[in-house]
Amino acid sequence: MLPFWLPEPAVTYLAHTSAGHAIRALARAKGCHASTVLRQVRKVEAWRDDPLVDEALDEFGRTIASQLSELNELEEVLPVSKPNTQKSTSADLKIEREARRILRRLCEKGAFLAVAPNMEKAVVLREVVPGRQNRIAVVDRDVAHAFALQEWISCEKQGKICCYEITAVGRAALKRLLAEERQAKTTNTGFAEEHSPFQEQHRDYAERVVPGNGGKGEKVRYNLAESPLSVLGRKRGKDGKPYLDADLIEAGERLREDFELAQMGASTTQNWESFLTAGTNRGSAGSFGSSPAEGPSDARTRVAKALEAMGPGLSDIVFRVCCFLEGLETAEKRLGWSARSGKVVLKIALDRLATHYRSPGQIQEFRKAG
Repeated sequence: MLPFWLPEPAVTYLAHTSAGHAIRALARAKGCHASTVLRQVRKVEAWRDDPLVDEALDEFGRTIASQLSELNELEEVLPVSKPNTQKSTSADLKIEREARRILRRLCEKGAFLAVAPNMEKAVVLREVVPGRQNRIAVVDRDVAHAFALQEWISCEKQGKICCYEITAVGRAALKRLLAEERQAKTTNTGFAEEHSPFQEQHRDYAERVVPGNGGKGEKVRYNLAESPLSVLGRKRGKDGKPYLDADLIEAGERLREDFELAQMGASTTQNWESFLTAGTNRGSAGSFGSSPAEGPSDARTRVAKALEAMGPGLSDIVFRVCCFLEGLETAEKRLGWSARSGKVVLKIALDRLATHYRSPGQIQEFRKAG
C-alpha cells in the first residue's frame, strides 16, 4: 500500500497519526523501545515545516485513512519492517528513473527546484546566462514529494514560490543510482564495473557509455556539477563579450532536456549510434511518436527533428557535447577533427538549433511539453 521508497520514520508516523496505532503497539511490532518510536514521530512532525513534505504526508495520510478497515495487522502498515519481502512497483521505478535525471541537473551550479501551490509540476531552474533564470527540467509533483521525504532536497527559501536545493544525501543517492544503472548495463556493453554503487556515491564524477562507430561503446567521464556547455558559456571572446549568446545556450539545454526524457522510455537501451554517425540514415522523425508532450517517445521525436534540422556534421558535435556531455577536445578526437575546430562548429550548430526552436511549430511543442 505504501511505496517502497518511503523512509521508515515516515511510515511509523503515518501508522500512528493516520492509522491510529498506539506508540507502544508500534514499538512491539518493530521490536524496539517506545521512546524510539516517539522520537521518529516527533522527527517527522518537524519535517512538516517543509511544504512538499507536508503535502506528501497529507496525501499518504488520506490514503491510509480511507483504507483503515484493511489495516488490522501492523505488518500491513509497516512494510519497511520487512524490506526483503518488498518488490519495487512501477511508481518506485519511476522515482529512480526521475532521480537520475533531475538530481543530475540539481547538482549543477546555481540550479534549484521551484514549486508553488498553483503549479501542477515542479521545475528545475538555473542561471545559464547572467540575469536570467532558465528552465532546464520539469518533474511531476509526486516525484518532488518523494525527493523531499527522502531528504534528497531541502527547502532553502519559502514563499509563494518555494526553492529547493540538492542535499549531500541527494548527491550520494544520485551517484549510487548512476552506478547501479551502469552495473545493469554491464552485460550489454561488455564493461566490467570497477567500483560498487556505494563507493561511487562518494565520488564527484559520473560516467556514460557513448556509442561509437561499429557499435562499440566508449566510456565518457563527466563532472556532475557542470556540463561542457556551461563551461563554454562562461568564456569570452577578444571583445569581452560571451562567446555563446543566451539563445544558443538555451537551445543546447533544451536539446539536453529532451534527450534525458527520451532515456526514460520502455526501451532501456536506446540505439543512439545512428544519431552520432554523420551521413547515415537517422530514420524518420515522425516514426518515433505521434504528438508532442506524450512522454519519452515524443521527446525522442523532438531530438530527432532537432538533429535533422542541423544536418550531419553539425548535429554530431552538438549531440556529443550537449547530450553525452563530452568535452570539446574529446569530441574533436572522436570525430577526427583538427584541434580547436570544434568550438567554431559548435557555435554554428547551436545557432542553427536555436533557429529550429524559434519556428512556430517548435514553440507550440515546447509549451505543450512544459
